[in-house]
Amino acid sequence: MKDTAKHQGLRNQLVSVLEQKGITDKNVLAAINKIPRHLFLDSSFSDYAYQDKAFPIGAGQTISQPYTVAFQSQLLEVKPEHKVLEIGTGSGYQTAVLCTMGAKVYSVERQKELFKSTSLLLPKLGIRPKHLSFGDGYKGLPNFAPFDSVIVTAGAPFIPKPLMAQLKIGGRLIIPVDNEQGVQIMTMLIRKTETQFEKHEFGEFRFVPLLENKN
Repeated sequence: MKDTAKHQGLRNQLVSVLEQKGITDKNVLAAINKIPRHLFLDSSFSDYAYQDKAFPIGAGQTISQPYTVAFQSQLLEVKPEHKVLEIGTGSGYQTAVLCTMGAKVYSVERQKELFKSTSLLLPKLGIRPKHLSFGDGYKGLPNFAPFDSVIVTAGAPFIPKPLMAQLKIGGRLIIPVDNEQGVQIMTMLIRKTETQFEKHEFGEFRFVPLLENKN
């Protein structure tokens, strides 16, 4: 579990790349500059960990590219102590970014293998989400709702109603949604009232699909 000066230098370079690509949120950049992404990857990829690329992490899943993590995190506008529901814990890297930004993170993962490995990894790195659970992301975590924001880290065929219901008024739901052409469009819903949501779209991204039920 080593994090060296060389790794820190590579993270500094990654942050510069993200700034050039338009990431401006200082809290997001500081979190990415601090978190040892190489420790979230299979050791065979660790030399490439600070490239702006996605990598496989097991169970047919990927760790998102840093730009995508930064972009979604920036859209959330996280404030300290915000309750954030994360659908798709995966490697735990996005979880770590949100925790480092001061969020109270409640995360759901449907792949048992990833749930187990990430539950062990995060505490070793001093990262303590409020709640990690093994379950169906489409259902969210109603027992812990409402949330200040919801982030979905897999491409969904539609926006699950339970996730909308678990959002506070004024809260944000960030989710990649498939359009008719099968392209994933980064989508943000802001809850205006009990029944009204304002929708924004931010162009094309690539994610693994959001699957129902546990595995």
